[in-house]
Amino acid sequence: MRWRRLVIECTVPAFLAAGDLRLGTAAVKITPPPGMPMAGYYYHRGAEGVHDDLWAKALVLEKDGAKAALVACDLASLSRPVVEEARKLIQAQTGLAGERVMISATHTHTGPVLLGRTARDDMAATMLAIAKSYVAGLPAKIAESVQLAHARLAPARVWAASGREDSLAFNRRYFMKDGSVGWNPGKLNPNIVRPAGPIDPVVPVVYFEDPQGRPLATYVNYAMHLDTVGGQQFSADYPYTLATLLGKLKAPEMLTVFTIGAAGNVNHIDVSTKKPQKGHDEAARIGTVLAGEVLKTYTRLGPLEPTALNVRHEIVKLPLAEFNPEDLEKARKTAALYGKPNAAPFLDLVRAFKVIELAGRNGQPLDAEVQVISLGHELAWVGLPGEIFVELGQAIKQASPFRYTIVAELANGSVGYVPNRKAYPEGAYEVVSARCAPGSGEMLVEAAVRLLRELHK
Repeated sequence: MRWRRLVIECTVPAFLAAGDLRLGTAAVKITPPPGMPMAGYYYHRGAEGVHDDLWAKALVLEKDGAKAALVACDLASLSRPVVEEARKLIQAQTGLAGERVMISATHTHTGPVLLGRTARDDMAATMLAIAKSYVAGLPAKIAESVQLAHARLAPARVWAASGREDSLAFNRRYFMKDGSVGWNPGKLNPNIVRPAGPIDPVVPVVYFEDPQGRPLATYVNYAMHLDTVGGQQFSADYPYTLATLLGKLKAPEMLTVFTIGAAGNVNHIDVSTKKPQKGHDEAARIGTVLAGEVLKTYTRLGPLEPTALNVRHEIVKLPLAEFNPEDLEKARKTAALYGKPNAAPFLDLVRAFKVIELAGRNGQPLDAEVQVISLGHELAWVGLPGEIFVELGQAIKQASPFRYTIVAELANGSVGYVPNRKAYPEGAYEVVSARCAPGSGEMLVEAAVRLLRELHK
């Protein structure tokens, strides 16, 4: 395989001598049992089987005694209590401080629902019992992945490059002929004028190998929703094919870690064609195309100088979206219809759950953790807790002093959709759903850029 030789045969600078950086990898299965409620939609659907297992995949980094961990879970999202409990266990088991661990969800819509004390937790007794049991055991499994990776720390070298794949992703918000902004307005809809926003085609690739040139891990990030498969089988969606192919072509023991970029308003639906885009075949197509771009990017990898491993984080208080308290009773009646497909108009359900949750906060702002992990002066990861609009992720990258800045959304919890300020007056699903007020996304960008600049000094 030519691309593999290109990576291995590159001259290794003296500063990358074995021992300068250590890496540990591990994966722990987090596939729920049958009957577990599945995530992604506004009605209950219990899992009937497993297409491919779900995993918590961990990378633990160490440089000069400083450590940090990156964990990616095949889940639609993570609640803040699960993250906090996992961090406590990680610290107790490894000594690695919780704030130095980034735990993110890939946002697969064929993963489990995690109970979050919301109106949507109302479900049949059997399903509820399964869900409670799963959530109770999840922090330990996440912690186990870090504990195993920590125990396997060994000398490593790190390389990075950026690929580009612009044929897969599409902004799912469109300007329509009537002046409105439509959300997923349908294939070949004649009323579509043009997309209302961009995509982010960049595919950051971080590659780790041992001092002998053997593959250890590949970290891939891409800004596109994981809502490809559908159905009632658990699946990691397109990252499953991505990891499978890279493992076959590179090394079966190599761990492939995928995280979703800022993709709150980006998915895989091409409205210019009537071709169906749902199911495992479509997920496999996307994963194959993305794997192809990673393979090409391997040939452009350049060594990084891991001079230091640093972490910063900050809790940003996001103001709540406005709502009319008089709508609370109506919202409760609408929410009571939840659990069955098409029981109420979709946006009515979305709005109802939003009103109920906002009312329950009694004016308390949303706590959003912004986390940055940097390795040397060229590479940094940014964790943001929500479904972040692509424009916000791009703003962070453009302002970052690091050559490679990777934005992972749905990290360390979730505050729901975070649109950019421009999107609020345009409306549509993401804005109707957003619990945070206009300007919240820009607050996250400001905090992330500030932390990035602090770490780059």
